[in-house]
Amino acid sequence: MKENAVIVKSLENQFTVAFYNLENFFDTQNDPHTLDDDFTPDGRKEWTESKFRKKAKKLARTISLIGQDDSTLRPILVGLAEIENKKALNTLLESKSLEGEDYAYVHFNSPDERGIDTALIYHNEHFKVLNSETIPLLISDGNGGRDYTRDILYVHGQLHQEEMHVFVNHWPSRRSGADETNYKRIKAAETVLQKIESLEEDNPNCIIMGDFNDDPNSESIQTLMNSGRFINPMQSLLSPDSGSANYKGEWSLFDQILMSHSFLNYEPDTHSFKKAKVFAPKFLKEWKGKYKGNPFRTFVGKKYLGGYSDHFPVYVILKENH
Repeated sequence: MKENAVIVKSLENQFTVAFYNLENFFDTQNDPHTLDDDFTPDGRKEWTESKFRKKAKKLARTISLIGQDDSTLRPILVGLAEIENKKALNTLLESKSLEGEDYAYVHFNSPDERGIDTALIYHNEHFKVLNSETIPLLISDGNGGRDYTRDILYVHGQLHQEEMHVFVNHWPSRRSGADETNYKRIKAAETVLQKIESLEEDNPNCIIMGDFNDDPNSESIQTLMNSGRFINPMQSLLSPDSGSANYKGEWSLFDQILMSHSFLNYEPDTHSFKKAKVFAPKFLKEWKGKYKGNPFRTFVGKKYLGGYSDHFPVYVILKENH
């Protein structure tokens, strides 16, 4: 018993910061301004209220368990991608696994043509929002027009007594080819750096999280790293046998959380980086067949599997220094 008490005590000052791509978490209403028609009861995916509620319940349970081995608390910050709107967010937070927690969120509608957005869930006891905004990602579609993609969500806040700048990203996909779309993700990295350089602080504490649609060694992520501002604790988590998503038998680690060098300090009233992980418990995985071990997703094409997401969440543990 004494040993358990010591373990619990050591976890009390540890906090989970996570990121999760929810795989097309749409409500069932048809939004005439976006391409969400597949995700309606009459659409190609036959997306009903029952399926929507089941998915919300599963995602809420997952979020409630991220970091459970490393902290006594539920996650205090969770960045999200592929969430449609406030109705989806409210349904998620009202689900049984999260309803007792004092969570709030920051969300803006983005110009993405499918209507999927990013958001930040935060725990009111631990994080205070000072201000928030969206940063438009202004890129061309290759034909002289604008490619309407997700904005970058920027939240300036206080984690306990320490000021933080949090960026939640869902960078342009590789759908037209990794090389062909590379410039879009490099532009996204440059856009984040421009914002950081505009902050009136010498060495701001930054957390840059998201589905970057690029691995740690990709040019876009290296654009961030070459600024000399960040550590990427996710670098070592990608291997031929593991990652946060799997496409055609190959693992990727598009989901990452980068942090300022300041998280390697141990001064009082600051937070220091402790560890980084992919959250991939058995219940989030396919349990048999040729896709065994892959993320247990909601759909493959239009076939409904009833799983969670085609991505595993990723997280870092921060220790509060006293």
